Amino acid sequence: MSSDQTRNVVKEIIREIGQECATQGQTVSEILVAFMVKAVALDPRNDFKVDQILTKEGVQNIIQLCVTRLLDTTNPSLSTIKMQVNFDMNYANRAEFLSEQHHVLEARLAPVVRDITDSCPHLQEEMENVYQKIVSYVLLASGLGSPTDIGVVREVTAALQSVFPQREIMTFTSLGKKNKEQQLKTFAMLVTGIRLYNKACGKGGSSIDDLPAILNEAIPSATRTIDEGLNNCHLRAHQYTALLESMQEDQHRHTQLSSLKLKEALFNVRQYEAFLCILLPLFIALSNLWTGFQDEMLLLKFLTSMTNNLQQFSEIQSQLFSEELLTSLLEGLTVKSDEERLRETIGTRVNVSDFKNQEWLFPETIEHFDQLLIQYHGFCAYAIGVKGLTLPGNPAIGILKHKEKCYVFSSKEAAYIFAQDPDKFIQLNVEKAKEYAELIQLLELHHQFEYLVPYAQARAPDECLMKPTVKCDSSSQTDTHILPPTIVTSYEWNEWEMRRKAIKLANLRRKLTHAMQTDLSNMRRQNCTQVYLPKDVSTQTKRDNSSNVPRPQIFLEGLRGQSSPTTHMVKVNLTRAVDET
Repeated sequence: MSSDQTRNVVKEIIREIGQECATQGQTVSEILVAFMVKAVALDPRNDFKVDQILTKEGVQNIIQLCVTRLLDTTNPSLSTIKMQVNFDMNYANRAEFLSEQHHVLEARLAPVVRDITDSCPHLQEEMENVYQKIVSYVLLASGLGSPTDIGVVREVTAALQSVFPQREIMTFTSLGKKNKEQQLKTFAMLVTGIRLYNKACGKGGSSIDDLPAILNEAIPSATRTIDEGLNNCHLRAHQYTALLESMQEDQHRHTQLSSLKLKEALFNVRQYEAFLCILLPLFIALSNLWTGFQDEMLLLKFLTSMTNNLQQFSEIQSQLFSEELLTSLLEGLTVKSDEERLRETIGTRVNVSDFKNQEWLFPETIEHFDQLLIQYHGFCAYAIGVKGLTLPGNPAIGILKHKEKCYVFSSKEAAYIFAQDPDKFIQLNVEKAKEYAELIQLLELHHQFEYLVPYAQARAPDECLMKPTVKCDSSSQTDTHILPPTIVTSYEWNEWEMRRKAIKLANLRRKLTHAMQTDLSNMRRQNCTQVYLPKDVSTQTKRDNSSNVPRPQIFLEGLRGQSSPTTHMVKVNLTRAVDET
């Protein structure tokens, strides 16, 4: 099946899944359906072979499995995947978001700019009309006040008159289109500065918002919401981890809790925590900026919206495991926080001498430890595949560098076991990610599944949310001729040319040649010929027979070596008779 046919089949599967979900009253996006199709195909429990052609029964099976998972709104795994898709589709860093907002503003002002730059007024009324359009542009570009407020329009007009009197409108219209656009931007910045100065002096600017005061109130409120969400995530993650550990230690509890979706809930809160940690530094950065307050207001509104959107995806696990249920399940268990787990391993570290072929790093031996890219989002590389837990890794125990990638562990024992066969445990983690598709993004395993790269990374490959493995192509070149060239003009590579020059120098016609020969070399010279070996030919008749005609051999004597000026040649036929062969 060609790639186009495969693409069409996948599109048809996605379309049918979307229609089936819509029929059941659940609206899903194509990106979510596409991710779910790939997750179902990767899950080893479904026994799909990715490299084989799907039959009609296989297609229907995939559609049914995907619809079932998409309609299970009580499953935290589905909420985690929805959270990831929502974040990838809507998240943008500060520069991208503000750049997009500026492009939107420019697009809205484009008709006004076009009217101003294309106009060629001649009458007084036409000049006044162009000037009013410039006032409107300056007001809209600054965003300080409403264009329908007469007081704001008068204030902007007065500020513009101070830098660009109306009598200079003819000079403005005589400029080129590009110069006009640049002048308009300059007018907008000048008028904005004048109005801000007047507001600071108490001589106007009543319609201008006090952005520093607004930010001082909005930023603490937003960061407080983020902190509360993070604290709740930490508590939930610690509780779920304690329950999962008790299941592995106690078979009775494993039977009791195996029907609950504890792992899915744990992965959900860990993903929510990871996304909040991405957003939190942006809020902190906002409080340190006192310029560009309008951009900060837009950014604050966007980040608050993103936080609220993420929160709805974390509610499923909260509803599935209420506080009362968790309290009853945790009775008799000790809930350890990530910090407590790290404190338990303080002072323990691997002995480098126990590993001959492994490279271990430690925080105190690395110059830029904070810039080191740790695999699996900093979780223990051993616990993920073996226990199915996302335990925080402690770099102080030792960072294993295997195939240019770094791994951390939650205990010394886990580090020793992992180091014995790293490739085995790395593959276990990949298989675990195939079983729980939400782990692919949580553990940053996109390099293992290149066709599941987040939308945000595919849209901007140079500015990835999840930092990929750093790779680069390098090459080196040495000089072909280090020393200055030495060219011998008299050098000849052609043997016949050298013979010609030798004959010319010897001038054999006028000089006497002396030679000495032995009995073996008398009248002989070096010669080589190429012959074709007789071909074996056979025919089948009543009897077998064969013949071989001798090859003619003719010797010419007297072509060279004679002292007389006249050459006498003797032709000798040495060909053997047919009957002698």
